[in-house]
Amino acid sequence: MIISNFLTNRKSVRDFRDKGANPDVLDKIKEIIKNLLTEEDLEHIVVKLYENGKIISTNLEGKAGYGGVMIDSPHYIAISLKDTEEKTLIETGYYTEKLVTEIINLDFGTCWINVGNLSDDLKKETFGEDMANVEYLLAFGKAKRKNPFKEEPYSVKKGIEEIVYDTEVDNFFTVEDLEAKGLMDIFYYVRFAPSTKNLQPWRFLIKDNKIELLLRYNQWYDSILVDAGIAMYYFEQLATYDGFNSKWELVDSQEIKIDEYTYRKIAEYKL
Repeated sequence: MIISNFLTNRKSVRDFRDKGANPDVLDKIKEIIKNLLTEEDLEHIVVKLYENGKIISTNLEGKAGYGGVMIDSPHYIAISLKDTEEKTLIETGYYTEKLVTEIINLDFGTCWINVGNLSDDLKKETFGEDMANVEYLLAFGKAKRKNPFKEEPYSVKKGIEEIVYDTEVDNFFTVEDLEAKGLMDIFYYVRFAPSTKNLQPWRFLIKDNKIELLLRYNQWYDSILVDAGIAMYYFEQLATYDGFNSKWELVDSQEIKIDEYTYRKIAEYKL
């Protein structure tokens, strides 16, 4: 899989076919989940596949989804968090998106659904007593065929010059300078990483032979850390493809305020 092609073509699916996956495919996805949790030692995250999606979508109709409309899917994967520490939220984004790539590679569509605002009682009723801390669902299944005469919605992505800083915030890198550093393709494609409401809150500051990951916001929201984890996952995949072998390292949060925006440093990547 060429990750750059994957990212530019990656889209959330809102309309799924009713027919679910074959039992052997579901077993394969369960094995992928098991291996992911074991290999990465994700002790603060619980992931569970629900084969009968109709029960979940019926329970959550009018209570979750987009604009109060639940995404009907033949199957769901629930992501339950044992805590909401920064590291846990970042790992949730990183490893759930890693799971997304595996599922899409099996020729299924996916869609993130935030269910963190549901009551504990509804979560227990829907997902079971042991899953009262579900924060996200991953709907998956076969996408319905698209109308070839209907224009697809398009999410505008920020330009490279808007998200990469040279040494200090708001001192923007030029495309030519990024090209000279061999980083142009990474930053071009990481812009396509999904984020809450397409806010694209991440910024990258290149300084002293390392890249700092900043979150830019004027009002804090917890899922911004999940967005950060998603971007970190795709950045590493793109960087590995281009010959870089480093990994993001989380750092103690540091904040600076510029005009109406706060910039919060959360991780570093050594070049």
